[in-house]
Amino acid sequence: MHPARMYSRPLLPDGQRPPDTFSGPGFFARPLLLADAEADFEAVMASTARLRGGMDPDSTWPDGLTLHENRVDLGWHEREFTQGHSYAWTVVAPTGAPTIGCAYLYPSDRMGHDAMAFWWLRPEADEFAPDFDEAFRALVAELPLSTAFPGRDIAWDEWLALPKAFR
Repeated sequence: MHPARMYSRPLLPDGQRPPDTFSGPGFFARPLLLADAEADFEAVMASTARLRGGMDPDSTWPDGLTLHENRVDLGWHEREFTQGHSYAWTVVAPTGAPTIGCAYLYPSDRMGHDAMAFWWLRPEADEFAPDFDEAFRALVAELPLSTAFPGRDIAWDEWLALPKAFR
């Protein structure tokens, strides 16, 4: 199952929030909602090979994911965004369809970092990946957090070797 989980406190201090939306050439990102479940599920199923292990090297997610489970995950994401405990954005084409990926900002599970960030785009959106990466990193850099991009900027074995944070 997806690594979504309910966190117990706001990620950012004093009610601060990241922008709800950000965009660039070929994409528009906005909060991931329960209402996005079907379109998100289709994008996830089209991207299973690149998602497997992408947010946890030991995970087989999304293997076996059902539409019902995806609805549950997206409900969690929507609620966490509303509460400010974590943030998930759906990434769509500028026209609003199709869903081309997602971006996530979670509390870190490792010492030395406040947050961990992940993103993925479906294979046919690879041409937008550099612009998306730049836009998402710019958004994250504006936040008062020490944020890591496990699996991108820090190798998984190095990330997992860091002491666990107790949250």
